[in-house]
Amino acid sequence: MNKIKTKYPPGDFAIWIIIYIELLTFGLFFIGYIYSRRGDIELFNASQTLLDQRLGFINTIILLTSSYFVVKAVNIIKSINTKEAYTKASRYLIGAIGLGGIFLVLKMSEFIGKYEQGINLSTNKFFMFYFLLTMFHFLHVLLGMIILYNLQQKTKIGGYTKDNHIGLETGASYWHMVDLLWIVLFPLIYIIR
Repeated sequence: MNKIKTKYPPGDFAIWIIIYIELLTFGLFFIGYIYSRRGDIELFNASQTLLDQRLGFINTIILLTSSYFVVKAVNIIKSINTKEAYTKASRYLIGAIGLGGIFLVLKMSEFIGKYEQGINLSTNKFFMFYFLLTMFHFLHVLLGMIILYNLQQKTKIGGYTKDNHIGLETGASYWHMVDLLWIVLFPLIYIIR
């Protein structure tokens, strides 16, 4: 079996600067959330019960599956370069984009549902953090889907090879960061009481 050679960190160095800045930004939001929660645990716990944990869990599975598809696409390109491989990798990226779209639709329906219930940024501190964090993440998913689309277009025409796939790894690294942020957001906002 052909061993896939990977450089660490994968992708372009510049994406890692962006990823670290994004993680730091979200980390500060998380610290603010935790600090505010400590000040009014009852309010935060009561507000959390108004969220749909099942929907949050479904979104978690969706994003994890999309990341799996991205990994499959990268590994295909890194191991073999044939027309069939480009087609298969391209399809995995389309799958990841589609799952990202489903995530956005489900999140949007959740946002609309909250607004219809009269819940918004100014309802209380919990919902201020809920909307700020999840909307900020929503925008990152949207940007990630645009990146994945560009990767898919280049993959489809054979623009990445075993020896030249740094752009593909760069975009994949960004998408994995988006998933990592959700993996922290989901329990923090939806589950931990």
